[in-house]
Amino acid sequence: MKFAVLVFPGLTCDLDMYHAIEETVKQDVEYVWHTEADQLDSFDAVLLPTGTSYGNYLRPGALAKSSPACKQLQAFAESGKLVLGVGNGFHILVEAGILPGGFLRNQSLKFRSALETVRVENNNTAFTKDYTQGQMLTLPVANEFGNYYADEQTVEKLKNNNQIIFTYANENTDGSTEAIAGITNERGNVLGMMPLPERAVEAIIGGTDGTALFQSIMNSRGEQHVN
Repeated sequence: MKFAVLVFPGLTCDLDMYHAIEETVKQDVEYVWHTEADQLDSFDAVLLPTGTSYGNYLRPGALAKSSPACKQLQAFAESGKLVLGVGNGFHILVEAGILPGGFLRNQSLKFRSALETVRVENNNTAFTKDYTQGQMLTLPVANEFGNYYADEQTVEKLKNNNQIIFTYANENTDGSTEAIAGITNERGNVLGMMPLPERAVEAIIGGTDGTALFQSIMNSRGEQHVN
């Protein structure tokens, strides 16, 4: 399986994502600079790391959607291949219209770095099949705009389609609607999440609860993701 780490200016954690693939599933992985995104067709999965794309000017992820890479990313997602966006990568997926909703500043109005307890709400996806339903994970977060927002109609649709994949199990400190920590598109081949699984793949750095996410992606290879 061949992975692309799609890099926009300001995304500072591309190395973390690259290392996670090397460490957990030991597959081919390459950095793809956003101006070279016409190469995406040759990959099986695209990963959007966190950081601060374009310095988070205007809104987190808002300027990244103006890159030609987003059109290529939309086409890639529509083909049924897998896309994972974490942290600022989740922001980009929302701003590009690939995932629904929006983001607000954390309730504290401050950047927050912490470990969160996250519940697996749907383990029947390409990203979570190696977890158990309801499993509690310990994953790091590091953001100032981690407050996911969706209106009532969008939340109802997310619930009806089982698109809410992760929720915060404890205090929902940042204030996300319905304690949402991660969602997929309707097709189920695009996952956006604020917790950072790539920072939880080695015991030496605090835990391995993110490992199964990357293993799930590997174990889903060859499957067709259709509506």
